[in-house]
Amino acid sequence: MNLFAQSAHELLDQIRSRAISPEDIDDSVRGRIAAVDGRIKAYVRLRDREKNSASLQGNGSFKVPIAIKDNICVKGEETTCSSKILQGFKPPYSATVISKLQEKGAIVIGQTNMDEFAFGSSTENSAFGPSRNPWNTDCVPGGSSGGSAAAVAAHEAIWALGSDTGGSIRQPASFCGIVGLKPTYGRVSRYGLIAFASSLDQIGPLTKDVTDCALLLNLIAGHDEMDSTSANVAVPDYTQFLTNDVKGLKIGIPKEYFIEGLDAPVRQAVNEAVEEFKKAGATVKEVSLPHTEYAVATYYIVATAEASSNLARFDGIQYGLREQPKTVRKTPIIDLYEETRDRGFGWEAKRRIMLGTYSLSSGYYDAYYLRGQKVRTLIKQDFDEAFQEFDTVLTPTSPTTAFRIGEKAADPLSMYLSDIYTISANLAGIPAISIPCGFSRERLPIGLQLLAKPFAEDMLLRLAFAYEQRTPWHKESVPL
Repeated sequence: MNLFAQSAHELLDQIRSRAISPEDIDDSVRGRIAAVDGRIKAYVRLRDREKNSASLQGNGSFKVPIAIKDNICVKGEETTCSSKILQGFKPPYSATVISKLQEKGAIVIGQTNMDEFAFGSSTENSAFGPSRNPWNTDCVPGGSSGGSAAAVAAHEAIWALGSDTGGSIRQPASFCGIVGLKPTYGRVSRYGLIAFASSLDQIGPLTKDVTDCALLLNLIAGHDEMDSTSANVAVPDYTQFLTNDVKGLKIGIPKEYFIEGLDAPVRQAVNEAVEEFKKAGATVKEVSLPHTEYAVATYYIVATAEASSNLARFDGIQYGLREQPKTVRKTPIIDLYEETRDRGFGWEAKRRIMLGTYSLSSGYYDAYYLRGQKVRTLIKQDFDEAFQEFDTVLTPTSPTTAFRIGEKAADPLSMYLSDIYTISANLAGIPAISIPCGFSRERLPIGLQLLAKPFAEDMLLRLAFAYEQRTPWHKESVPL
């Protein structure tokens, strides 16, 4: 098997036994990128091999190439959130997750494409153009971490980091047939993550299997004084929970998730996964999450309001693009702001800024943003009650498999509904994982989502690993 097609834990075992070197892996992955990324377009920029030479030769036990979503700061490397407005911006510091990875020897091989500022579910809203799904290049890889998911699925990266604000790790993981984990809010530092919605964003792993997911979470989790929302909670060794034993665990199936709009192949694959858990000794029972129907509306009030506030800083003065109009229309500074933001932001970014600004405006704050926060509390309470009885809640990750590029571009509401099953976890701040559970007739991957109480990533990994060991889906390889 080519080195680029192997999992991180398989490669690390070979490095330790000195059967291969980190340089061998780096060469293999770079060769793969050269061979297939012209079709996939997972990366927006690659890091020079020379910049990684010290890491390849230095200390650290995790010398495996990792792809980084283009909204996670890497010191001295252009970081743009796949937006024109940040072109040329080179952060003066690295995100905490990057520092942690580099301390352990991980090799940052490049930065991946994404929906601009993480605004999207398809990676079509990028200033660099769309990424493509390795299983069918006419289809989207999901979003907004589509470049990271596509890179891992196409074996252009051994593993990757993404960010998840409303499903942006889990939905592309589902579409690309890999593992994606959104940790509990506060489990992984957000320092150095360029913010979309600060109360929802969370960095997490995208990997080829559950073991790699546990390994990567080990590397990035933990308290960080540089992030005021970082939780000071002990971090276990997540690999210790990969026991292949789920006997006696209780799984809740929310009736609100299995309704009209769920594609038949997805429903069938998820039902078959439920049967596998029963065979493995888990107890399965229906549960109700009654406020689920309000999740999408709540999310697009809270998230756009926070996005409007966070993106106000991109004005042509401090970062990236600066566009000075040729003629004065109002005042020089106002003209500069307007011209820069008009040319720098794409249509979806403008749409969300306007929606968020409206819901925060005088006379509408109480009716929209404040009410949205109250409903968010009710959604969280639904999960709190469910987890008093159940160890996990099981749902589809997405109601459909990957859709065709351009299919939903003209219908924002249809695009927003792509995240209908993932949004609630961010509103509630709980951890959730997507794992492969089958394929459609068109050979497009289907994802299964597991959710757990706050800081119970160990439970998710235990369940996901047990399912993975009983099924072949993670061993399937893309037809490239």
